[in-house]
Amino acid sequence: MLGSMAALLPVDAAPGQEAGAAPLISAPRLVPARSLPVPGTVSPPLQAVIGAPYPTGWDAIPTSPEAWRALAAQSSAAVAPHLPAIRERLGVTVEPSRIAGVNVFIVTPNDLPTANRDRLLVHVHGGGYVLYPGEAGAGEAMLMAGYAGYKTVSVDYRMPPDHPFPAALDDAMAVWRDLSGRQDPRRMGIFGSSAGGGLTLAMVLRAKAEGLPLPGAIAPGTPWADLTGAGDTLQANAYVDNVLVSYAGWVGAAASLYAGGQRLTDPLLSPIFGDFQGFPPAILTSGTRDLFLSDTVRVHRKLRQAGVEASLQVFEGQSHAQFLTPFVPETEEAFREIARFFARHLG
Repeated sequence: MLGSMAALLPVDAAPGQEAGAAPLISAPRLVPARSLPVPGTVSPPLQAVIGAPYPTGWDAIPTSPEAWRALAAQSSAAVAPHLPAIRERLGVTVEPSRIAGVNVFIVTPNDLPTANRDRLLVHVHGGGYVLYPGEAGAGEAMLMAGYAGYKTVSVDYRMPPDHPFPAALDDAMAVWRDLSGRQDPRRMGIFGSSAGGGLTLAMVLRAKAEGLPLPGAIAPGTPWADLTGAGDTLQANAYVDNVLVSYAGWVGAAASLYAGGQRLTDPLLSPIFGDFQGFPPAILTSGTRDLFLSDTVRVHRKLRQAGVEASLQVFEGQSHAQFLTPFVPETEEAFREIARFFARHLG
């Protein structure tokens, strides 16, 4: 009873403390070691994903440009064997191309819905700004095309160590500038997850600053919106998330590599520090075990505080970006939800 009543006290009057006294400095909370079971409240295929061990090498931080390049090549090699089956089962075609001098992959549903024939999505992939070059980075675009029925242009942007910030953003903006000049931007959307979610937000900030047209809607999935390492779940979900595991692994090092010596609080690096006034409607996606759940929640709240229409979907038990796992019921559900959101806002 005391705990519930204490919540009613002024913030500067904790139990046993005189009202008006200087606020107590909160100490870190010690959490006892515990076994974390796989929840039975998700689909059986997702249970297998949640119960998987940590990825090999999550805590191996590359110490040279060659090692970062090797990690990127390894990430693509791990995905490549699965791409033909994904294309076939989702019923999509993938065509490599170039737009405004930037490598892209154009992903088209074999059965493009009539309502979406004059709509177009631009995709920026995740991977900490350092992983999944080439077609491997277009996997999320394939999911969007297959489950949601949208033609999608996936940007194969340049990455560190050879091309740090702002190369990725420059490439994405070059594609956006070209495409939005050729068709109605109100019928276009931008999406991506993790680093791609951060890039989605940075693209809107930069388009605003440069007076370029804004998309009709955006879908930042678990956006890496704060490269400084702040946020409650970076601590609360450390070693709970079985994808990123901890910011002490390679992902924290990737933030510095991508920034290339620039301030991590630059809004084009960490969009949470930007001005969200005038943003297009947004739908954000995360999971209860996601290391970046706080980034997602903070972006959602900041959008709402700016008066922007913003929806938030958080999936039970999922670690970082596990709503991108192919052929899991929750993945189809996530993309169907995003598709409905885009349908309401893209013209």
